Amino acid sequence: MFSLKEKSAIITGGGSGIGKAIAENFAKSGATVHIIDLSLEQAENTKTVIEGFGGNALVYSADVSNQGEIKAIVNEIDKVDILVNCAGIAHVGNAVNTSEEDLDRVYRVNVKGTYNCLHEVLPKFMTQNSGVILNIASIAAWVGLSDRFAYSMSKGAVFAMTLSVAKDYLQHNIRCNSISPARVHTPFVDGFIAKNYPGKEKEMFDALSKTQPIGRMGTTEEIANLALYLCSDEASFITGNDYPIDGGFIKLNS
Repeated sequence: MFSLKEKSAIITGGGSGIGKAIAENFAKSGATVHIIDLSLEQAENTKTVIEGFGGNALVYSADVSNQGEIKAIVNEIDKVDILVNCAGIAHVGNAVNTSEEDLDRVYRVNVKGTYNCLHEVLPKFMTQNSGVILNIASIAAWVGLSDRFAYSMSKGAVFAMTLSVAKDYLQHNIRCNSISPARVHTPFVDGFIAKNYPGKEKEMFDALSKTQPIGRMGTTEEIANLALYLCSDEASFITGNDYPIDGGFIKLNS
């Protein structure tokens, strides 16, 4: 079950964090993965891991907010069966202290970047009358989170785009879903804590972990396992849905 043998998957943000875990998981399941990341070095590191266990990976350095760069990469790839839009950036701030520049930056990467990949890959899917899209949204699309104004805006848009694409391309046998993680332990989280709470890293890690009712952060592997299922043929009856993977955050927090 959940084999991606002979499938070809584009994964943005595959050089680190959740995207890296998804790329590795898909490759273990037989897919050829095309990793698009702003950092070529990080993408190459993921490729090295994948080739270490006998998987197939190709890497591309690109800014997802630049449609021309995405178009050139997609045109290079002969066959695409799966698109995972994982590239994204975070931001801390409310509607007053978020600058126009920061709002635009978050929009360009998280919203326009997702659009750019959809815009370039969907015509391939339409031609072959098949395809699977998975967008990485967030619990920020579902609930109010303090000081996450721009980030919440962007992930709400990702959620809405998921529904729109699922509706518009049903007749082309194209499925589109999204995943909404709560806090997931990634190098970004460690870096954020170290930068903003020097000397209190353990205290803050524990506090952030406990915001999930289950008492811990998620792992990138847990997100990748859900991604694998949703992109596999076993999920062929699933489209137009968002899947919170949140340790109970949305429903169990009071």
